Amino acid sequence: MQRKRYAPEFKAKVAFEALKGEDTLSSIASKYGIHPNQITTWKKQLQSGMKEVFKDGRKKTGEKNEELENKLYEEIGRLKFELDWLKKKL
Repeated sequence: MQRKRYAPEFKAKVAFEALKGEDTLSSIASKYGIHPNQITTWKKQLQSGMKEVFKDGRKKTGEKNEELENKLYEEIGRLKFELDWLKKKL
């Protein structure tokens, strides 16, 4: 027997419903046909992953920009060198 696989959207929907706490786990489980332990697992995953949503992504962007800037300056230098060399040849 093959295990059931659920879409991430479905897991998020069920976990969020459990996180709200308006219904019991057993009522949510019977509503979606899932074992309550599975819902508990998804709920814990949702709680642990929520901090990533609010993480400050600007630091990573700054590092990427600096790396890109260095590559571009390197290419500018190379092209300037080639241009100067071509001007001397002509």
